[in-house]
Amino acid sequence: MTLRAALTPLVAGTTWRRGVFLLLGGVLALPYGVLVVTFAQLFADSAIPRPLVYALLVIAVLIGVVPLLLDGSRALEIAAVRALLGVDLPEPAVGHTADRETRLRSALWIATHLIVGALVMVALFAALPMALAFIAQQFGVGNELLSGEQFGPLDGRDSGWLTLSGVALLVGLGYAVAGLGALASLMAPVLLGPAQAERIAALEAQGVRLAERNRLARELHDSIGHALTVATLQAGAAREVLDTDPEFVRRALTAIEETGRTAMDELDHVLGLLREGGGGRPVVAPQRTLADLDRLVTDARAAGLAVHAHRVGDPARVPAAVSREGYRIVQEGLTNAARYGEGPVTLRLDLHPGALELELVNGVRRPGRANPGRGGRGLDGIRERVLLLGGGITVGPDGDRWLIRARLPYEETR
Repeated sequence: MTLRAALTPLVAGTTWRRGVFLLLGGVLALPYGVLVVTFAQLFADSAIPRPLVYALLVIAVLIGVVPLLLDGSRALEIAAVRALLGVDLPEPAVGHTADRETRLRSALWIATHLIVGALVMVALFAALPMALAFIAQQFGVGNELLSGEQFGPLDGRDSGWLTLSGVALLVGLGYAVAGLGALASLMAPVLLGPAQAERIAALEAQGVRLAERNRLARELHDSIGHALTVATLQAGAAREVLDTDPEFVRRALTAIEETGRTAMDELDHVLGLLREGGGGRPVVAPQRTLADLDRLVTDARAAGLAVHAHRVGDPARVPAAVSREGYRIVQEGLTNAARYGEGPVTLRLDLHPGALELELVNGVRRPGRANPGRGGRGLDGIRERVLLLGGGITVGPDGDRWLIRARLPYEETR
């Protein structure tokens, strides 16, 4: 081992951060030290009744032990370990109460942190000044303080040996801090790491986040895909009649502009949801529901898609979740009909008390498309969400037609 390698632990930044962590434990141990001194004086004073002292001792012990078992104390220790020891401990699961085994492990860690920190603090206040005094007397500073003093086999006249002892004391103190800090970084995952229940809760939370991200991806696919399809059809139709029907071209450009603006609103909505966890105020656009169905059908007709729509019932009486899903189904169906369909599209929407039933039928221009029985990624996502809402959906060829039929149950709003 080279001299440089041997001295590295003494000058490494990790050692200094770990030393700060240990001293933090010493600072937190100060109130406990005050209690120990206080009760030592109380027990030494025979004039104070012993029952009163014991009663106060029990109360003090309870007050001192309770913080070691709190979830907040564990969370603070985890934050300190992550910042000062550099140990990547997971944050405690939000809303999850630690079990007994986790609390006991945490209490043991905190108690050890306080005790070791107190010892390090005492060593710094006692050994550090002594070591500096031993070294300083070699240069003629503070000789009067050490003259006539006895330090084991050494006295104030043994300046050379005292200097070596001071250096050894400083080096030993540095290695002790480095070793205790390294040991703390090894023991932190054992005593502060998540219990099995916390790991399960963390996995469940991660699953929820992944499901939400998938939902947002599907929502973005549905809305932006529909907007691009409508805009593409409008642009293609306008190109065909650019020289002969300028009024149609003007209407097509207006429809493309409105479709693009709607797509931007949808994109703002999704990005706003993604920003909700970042602390900033999200910019959230309203989600489309069955109340916007007339506009959706109008845009599809403006893109050149013949749509025969029949609706029975009031969309305002449908819950928001069901109304949004119904809108998405119709949107995806019209998009697929514009891309792959042929002939007019028949849309039937029945809002019965307690259930939404819709049917969308169109001819198929490309019967040989890949996997015709599933309806594409958009309808795959819709199928999953319909099942989550307790409904049912049928998607696939019906003779020479393409059929989408869905039923979504709900409790009618008043």
